[in-house]
Amino acid sequence: MTANPDAPTCAAPAPDGLSRIGLIVPSSNTTMETELPELFRRQSEATGHRYTFHSARAAMKQVTREELLAMVDRAADCATAVSDAAVDAIAYACLVAVMAQGPGAHKESEQVIADAARANGHPAEVVSSAGALVRTLRGLGYSRVAIVTPYMAPLTRMVREYIEGEGIEVLDAVALEVPDNLAVGRLDPERLPDIARGLRRGGADAIVLSACVQMPSLPAVQRVEDELGLPVITAATATAYEVLAALGHPPAVAGAGRLLAGTSEQEAGGA
Repeated sequence: MTANPDAPTCAAPAPDGLSRIGLIVPSSNTTMETELPELFRRQSEATGHRYTFHSARAAMKQVTREELLAMVDRAADCATAVSDAAVDAIAYACLVAVMAQGPGAHKESEQVIADAARANGHPAEVVSSAGALVRTLRGLGYSRVAIVTPYMAPLTRMVREYIEGEGIEVLDAVALEVPDNLAVGRLDPERLPDIARGLRRGGADAIVLSACVQMPSLPAVQRVEDELGLPVITAATATAYEVLAALGHPPAVAGAGRLLAGTSEQEAGGA
C-alpha cells in the first residue's frame, strides 16, 4: 500500500505536552482500555506529559484460531479509522491474534497497520502487543521465561512456540483454559500471585504474568515481582514500554514492575 497524497488531513495535530495513542482491540476486549490508560496516567503523574486514547474495535468473541484470523483481516480498516484522530502511535492490542498467523507475524501486522495509517494521510508509529512482548524480552536479555496465559491448551502451545521461535526459551507455560474473551476479562488478578508461585521458574530470567492483553494483571505485577525477585512483564506493560519508546519518552511508571519504573531500576534488577 502506498501513501495517497490526496488523502484528507483534517485532524489537528496534538498540542504540546499531549500525545494521542490509538488502540486497535478485539470488540470483546474490556481490559486494554483500562490497564494502558492507567499506566500512562502514572507516567503523566511523574512527568506532566498527557496522553489520550482513541480506539477502533475488530469483531472477536471467542478465542479460537478462526475468529483470531478473521480479526486480523480487519486490522487495516481499524488502522484507517483510528488514524483519523491524528494519533502519534498505534498499539495493535491482541497478542494471540497476531501469533496465530505463524512465526514472525508481528512484523507483517505492524507494517499493514503503518501502511494503512500512512495511506490515510496520518502516519503513526506502530506497536503490536505480540511484537512488543518478544522484542522487550530479547532487548533486556531475558532468554528464559515462565508464562501464564488464559488460553486453551492448543493456543497456549502456539504462543509458547511463537516466543521460542524468537529465541526465548519458555521453561513453563500455564494455560487457564478460558475460551470466552469476556470471561477472560473477568478473571481475578488476585489469583495471579498464587499461580506465579506454582510456575517452574528455576533458571528463569523473567516471568510473563499475562501473555494476553485481555487478562487483567496490573494489580499483581509489582507484588509478584517483589515476592519472587524476578522481573515481571505482561503483554500490557511491554506494549506500554514500546509505545513510550516510540514517542521518545523515558518510562517513569510507579508500581508496575521494574520494566516501566525507569532505567536505574532496570539496571538494579540486573536487566
